[in-house]
Amino acid sequence: MTNEPGPADALRLIVTGGGTGGHTYPALTAIRALRDRLAAEGRALDVLWIGTAQGLEARVAPAEGIAFATVATGKIRRSSNPLKLMSAANLRDMARVPMGVAQARKLVADFQPDVVLATGGYVAVPAGLAARMCRRPLVLHEQTVRLGLANRKLAGSATRIAVSSESTLPLLPAEVRGAAVVTGNPIRPEMLSGHSDKAIQALGLHGFDRRLPTVYVTGGAQGSQQINGVVRDVLPWLLEKANVIHQCGPDNVQELRQYAAALPAASVGRYYVTGFVGPELPDVLALADVVVSRSGAGTLAELTALGKPAVFIPLATSAGNEQAHNARHLHEGGAAVALLGDVTGEALRDAVDPLLADPARRAEMARRARAHGRPDAAERLVDVILSAASS
Repeated sequence: MTNEPGPADALRLIVTGGGTGGHTYPALTAIRALRDRLAAEGRALDVLWIGTAQGLEARVAPAEGIAFATVATGKIRRSSNPLKLMSAANLRDMARVPMGVAQARKLVADFQPDVVLATGGYVAVPAGLAARMCRRPLVLHEQTVRLGLANRKLAGSATRIAVSSESTLPLLPAEVRGAAVVTGNPIRPEMLSGHSDKAIQALGLHGFDRRLPTVYVTGGAQGSQQINGVVRDVLPWLLEKANVIHQCGPDNVQELRQYAAALPAASVGRYYVTGFVGPELPDVLALADVVVSRSGAGTLAELTALGKPAVFIPLATSAGNEQAHNARHLHEGGAAVALLGDVTGEALRDAVDPLLADPARRAEMARRARAHGRPDAAERLVDVILSAASS
């Protein structure tokens, strides 16, 4: 695809960010919502996505028909030890950033965007700095409770800072707080339109007892050994109380199926284990009464928009320990249960049992979760982008 100017009345947008789904999919959802908004007004959207060749965005953008360009950048490997921050790998990557800024500056100068949207990840830094150099409006979007490293670097250059939670506002530096607006974290519209009966049919869950609650367990696309282990430890007990859909990651399916085969026949019928949940995810979530999962920003956005009671087991190695902050934030508001530190099967059982035993308790947690949800986050972010573009 080309960076040549499109129609004269088209809005020109540069998007930068990615590496992981947490940075990539909110950007993609915002692009789709912006494209629809403009189309309703008879206008077009001309987009260039600046990312890295190795990141998820390198697959997502071209698949969506979006022009894609790469720049040199470096990943900072974090450590509480200052000496480790000065590792050879960090120094090598930091030396790449000036080259990336120069490349991004040329891309921004050539494309002449009306606005630049940065959604985080280390690739966002060169393009965000280039936006400032070229005097283009810059909108940051932060998915987590605390600003990520890239957005912290760019905050002083931003026209607007879109955050996902009210609790982020007091954590912002005082000098940039006036630029902040709470939008929420964009989620795909299809996540809000699932049907529980479709999940039963699609996955063949005919052994499920619909009089019992259903628990959906997920560790993300690759699964989680930690979550798989604690669920396995309590699985016989759990299947007495609930139906279970367990998304365990492709490498763990066989072992869990062999383990489940030794369980009582009635229990086996209430246990569905799979490596990956794809297009049927909205229907699975519609069926689920309780979710056990990691607490990445995208997961939180979906579960709160849906109002799903959840037990979170944060990924301890997430950047800046962001998953623990995300989970603790909802836990403190009674909108979820956060299990932190060394999680055992007993701790999981103690967290899940009251929710399975008491529908009123589930309903109250669902209500509180929904209070944190922003199903219209993509539209709110579009408002911010259009406002910045016309400023």
